[in-house]
Amino acid sequence: MLDGSTTKKATTLIAVMCLAQVLGMLDNATFSALIILFQKKWVLSNTEIGWISGIYYGGYAAAVPLLVALTDREDARRIYLYSMAVGGIAALGFAFLAEGFWTAMLFRLFAGVSLAGTYMVGLKLLTDLISAKKQQSRAVAYYTAHFAIGTGVSVFVAGEVWQLMGWQWAFLVAGIGSFCAWGVVYLLVARGHKPHHHIPMKELVNFRPVIANRPALGYILAYAAHLWELFALRAWLVAFLVFSLSLQPAGAFDWSPTQIASWVFLLGLPASVIGNEFSVRYGRRKLLTLVMGASALIGFVIGFSASLPFIVVIVAFTIYGVTATADSSSLTSGVVANSDPKRKGATMALQSLAGFAAGSLSPIVFGGVLDLFGGAENTLAWAMAFSTMGIGVLLGPLIIHKFGRQKPLSQGKII
Repeated sequence: MLDGSTTKKATTLIAVMCLAQVLGMLDNATFSALIILFQKKWVLSNTEIGWISGIYYGGYAAAVPLLVALTDREDARRIYLYSMAVGGIAALGFAFLAEGFWTAMLFRLFAGVSLAGTYMVGLKLLTDLISAKKQQSRAVAYYTAHFAIGTGVSVFVAGEVWQLMGWQWAFLVAGIGSFCAWGVVYLLVARGHKPHHHIPMKELVNFRPVIANRPALGYILAYAAHLWELFALRAWLVAFLVFSLSLQPAGAFDWSPTQIASWVFLLGLPASVIGNEFSVRYGRRKLLTLVMGASALIGFVIGFSASLPFIVVIVAFTIYGVTATADSSSLTSGVVANSDPKRKGATMALQSLAGFAAGSLSPIVFGGVLDLFGGAENTLAWAMAFSTMGIGVLLGPLIIHKFGRQKPLSQGKII
């Protein structure tokens, strides 16, 4: 069993947890990758599509306060394994039982609950088992960056499996991935450290001490701005690429929209890791101001690119894929670094709650704006929808600078 007690073990543990994360996230973007199929099959509006995309992150946001905060009291590995099993069942349920808007909402809701008990809980397990600060920082960077890998692989696998065997098989494969991830962690990862301090259950999801820690709160709110942008991009990119291809000459490009989206999402790994290294060298707030500001600017203009030569569209979204994820690890590292050690689970829970609540709403807002300005066949509608992402992410650096000037609470003090 891996426990991260040495450098070699820590490196192996990071690799194992990242592998489990990617396997467990095969269901993450399966619906988003097949949006056009389901929209036609079930006769869904863009707003309804936004709801199905958003409820996944809504389920996450609803469950994460309890599941992550519970790691301040219980073994994170146990919570992780139960949650991963729920994800496998949700994917299989979608494959066999989903037949329209409401059943799709139900199974995507439980898939989001599963993510709540695996993503941040997995990060808590990892940081519990790795005590060295330098190794812990690297673990945070690589693990959070693999969220992008999980999304990219999910889109790619969904698109390829759908074309070969049909949409039900895309979800079946995703479910199998979750059960494989369960087996990897059960067999290879040691139990987490049950906290020595005992926080009463009624105090477990008490966020007042976290909110009082103003520097940590600043990074939490900036993380919400980051996920507002990122999850709308992940929900709607494939649909935008389908629209852009419809405006191109026949045979303009050989790659499918899901393959291109996979490329954009996979850029999140190097972008997030390199962004974290730059933040360590040049300053976290400076890096975040630059990256989030650039990302906002791109969001305001990229929706107008649909009718441009398709290679220009791909290059534009390649750049956007970098700016939309280069801040991810730095934001999470900022939250962890400014958290009270006794409230790290609760701090990470509030981070996830705020971030994924914002991420659950942005695809819905995006779809609503798309409908409001003329629908998915209108370039102006896409431009206005993407602008909602730019507005959201622009708030990030403003929040960090405002809250960063305030002093944190004394570490270890529980209010």
